[in-house]
Amino acid sequence: MNANPTLLQMKYARVVSLFAGITGISFDEALTFFYHSDLYQLVKNGVSDMHCMSDAYLAKDLQDEYEKLV
Repeated sequence: MNANPTLLQMKYARVVSLFAGITGISFDEALTFFYHSDLYQLVKNGVSDMHCMSDAYLAKDLQDEYEKLV
């Protein structure tokens, strides 16, 4: 299923904001990491309806991916 592009952009902003708060990195760093993450590819491509998951769930998933690389 494909989500509305505008709604997806709003979701990305909320998830990145939560992720930045959780990890303590700047919003710009969080945004850069997000757009290079596996999570972004899954959400963007509509895999498993990831865009339907809560913002908190996606931020936590992004944090897990971040911690594996740091």
